[in-house]
Amino acid sequence: MNTFDVNLSILFTDLPLLERPAAAAKNGFDAVELWWPFDGPDPSGAELTALRQAIEDAGVRLVALNFDAGDMAAGERGLLARPVGSARFRTNIDAAVRLAGELGCGVLNALYGNGPDTDRDLAVANLRRAADAAAGIGATVVVEALNSHENPKYPITSSQAAFDLIDEVDRENVAFLADLYHLHRMGEDVPALIDGHCARFGHVQIADDPGRGRPGSGRMPYQEIFARLAAAGYRGHVGLEYRHAGPGAFDWRDS
Repeated sequence: MNTFDVNLSILFTDLPLLERPAAAAKNGFDAVELWWPFDGPDPSGAELTALRQAIEDAGVRLVALNFDAGDMAAGERGLLARPVGSARFRTNIDAAVRLAGELGCGVLNALYGNGPDTDRDLAVANLRRAADAAAGIGATVVVEALNSHENPKYPITSSQAAFDLIDEVDRENVAFLADLYHLHRMGEDVPALIDGHCARFGHVQIADDPGRGRPGSGRMPYQEIFARLAAAGYRGHVGLEYRHAGPGAFDWRDS
């Protein structure tokens, strides 16, 4: 049986951020995840307290959190490997790990950053630094592959590219974020990937392809995918990271 969480950075966005945890609870979820929700890498104590209180008051758990990835709305996709963003990323490590630790969050996602001026050695060093900090709260840092159709400057666009980077970092608490939508868009055989590499998954996210909508809105065989994840022994959360307008965002769970 798969356990789902809601990504509050892409769902319930008609509501202010601090009202979204309660909306997730009202829709039957006990877990949520977030992209970095603040404007800068080191938010004020008041901002952190307000978010933490909203999550706790709603009775949900934060199960995954992105490190600061830059201006996502403007197209930035991470700071790990970008020389101009490295200092911002390193500043963010303590704040992100502290928030995750306070809320019992065990997964922290570090996006690589757009090219062409990315630095592989810098990415490895920053991932090691993040992993060492995350180890202090028992958390895992995950590396995500994105699709090049929507993210043409992002260098990590396949599961193998992510595995190669993870192997180079050489930390026990660095794993793969299997975003099945991005991988399917890049032509990967998602069921075969699950069967062969599920042990390397630190977190899973889903949306249907094409369209990045809810399961059932595209052509991905999600009932088979969920069965494969369960059979392969994946016991983490599956993050709902899809776009949906209007009612019925979660009706597929009843089908």
